[in-house]
Amino acid sequence: MNLHPSEVGYATRGTLADLGYGGRLFVRLVGLLPKTFKRFSLVADQIHFLGNYSLAIIAVSGLFVGFVLGLQGYYILDRFGSSEAVGQLVALALVRELGPVIAALLFAGRAGTSLTAEIGLMKAGEQLAAMEMMAVDPIARVLAPRFWAGVIVMPLLAAVFSALGVIGGWVIGVMLIGVDEGAFWSQMQNGVSVFSDIGNGVIKSVVFGITVTFVALLQGYDCQPTPEGVSRATTRTVVVASLAVLGLDFVLTALMFSV
Repeated sequence: MNLHPSEVGYATRGTLADLGYGGRLFVRLVGLLPKTFKRFSLVADQIHFLGNYSLAIIAVSGLFVGFVLGLQGYYILDRFGSSEAVGQLVALALVRELGPVIAALLFAGRAGTSLTAEIGLMKAGEQLAAMEMMAVDPIARVLAPRFWAGVIVMPLLAAVFSALGVIGGWVIGVMLIGVDEGAFWSQMQNGVSVFSDIGNGVIKSVVFGITVTFVALLQGYDCQPTPEGVSRATTRTVVVASLAVLGLDFVLTALMFSV
């Protein structure tokens, strides 16, 4: 299919305009940090909404991921006579990669879609326009508390995911298979570094929290104020946020662990 140069230029201009709009909104949200935390009750309400309602799926998923890692890790390491290192394998896989990444993907599917739908429905119901008519900034009153709540909640959810994953690996490796419990925990303690492993996982989860929450708010705030527009925005949130998390995970891993 041959595209006319005018069509390419129009698409390019639209893409650049969208990027500029998103960049301005992000800078605005970051600049509202001091003002937002002066009314911390708004942030606390959103922390409860985003974190508490996402906790169940994060916890259950982390536990079952730990089960799988315990089984697969034991059968692989047992071939080389290193089955006692299954604890180290489970912990490193969770705190470095699986904890932040899978928790962020689940957060995008559970909390991200909820944020997009909520903001989109407020826009469709002209609630945001009514705030502007009353000289209330909807970005400061509605978007900023949700944004910073997502940034706070995401590392906590990733930590819960990793902790329950380690417990799941312990249940499978020690209680069911019979790996020595002392070797399981000692190998984990000796092989996992607080700064280079856990610290980098925390950095990843913070970056993913910023990305997923911002994508969700942007899609909701910029959607068409119709039921179809809100539906499409919710779908875009899952797709864009998931791809962004996976892409950023590769970039961060290359930067953190390449040296």
